[in-house]
Amino acid sequence: MAVSFDLFGTLVDVDVPPDPAAVVADELRARDVAVPDDFAAAYGQSHVDAPEGAEVPLPAHVSAALRSRGVSVPQNAARRAVVAAFDPTVRTREGAVAAVEAARDRGPVGVLSNCSVPELVGRTFVRSEFDYRAFDSVVTSVGCGWRKPAPQAFEVVADGLGVDPSELVHVGDSPATDGGIEALGGTFVDVADVPLAEFPAWLDAREEA
Repeated sequence: MAVSFDLFGTLVDVDVPPDPAAVVADELRARDVAVPDDFAAAYGQSHVDAPEGAEVPLPAHVSAALRSRGVSVPQNAARRAVVAAFDPTVRTREGAVAAVEAARDRGPVGVLSNCSVPELVGRTFVRSEFDYRAFDSVVTSVGCGWRKPAPQAFEVVADGLGVDPSELVHVGDSPATDGGIEALGGTFVDVADVPLAEFPAWLDAREEA
């Protein structure tokens, strides 16, 4: 058995911009990008034709949104603006550290996170109570190219943990996304049903069953 955890909303809580398009626009202007008046509308539209379940990195989306309005983006400006716009305040959730330690006592442990912002997961770990290096595999959708519930995302983290996806226990807060592990024969643990503080006892009961 191996255990993977969702990050945002499961192991940590972060403050996100209430109006991401406005914050990204401000960061673009700070980098001398001529932001169109209707950028908010462009930001909310789809501009990249990606396969179902594939992740579109937010900088690519922002660049495409600007191009749709005839604005050329200087090299790497969109990436820098996006990274600056999502600069999180991080709070490690109650019971999270003990839950990860309990899972580590039983086998490999990983993180599987939907995140379209480059560098955000790394910065989140730095500001949390976790050591990024303590996980056997950390997989992000922007890194692997697939968003949960796409099976490919779970396959990547399972491979990093050295198990078949059917042997993976995935802990998260979203049945719609994290629950995708069940399609591969794995086990989904919803923190609404099993709070992190109760997860060590859940593992004990699973071993005894």
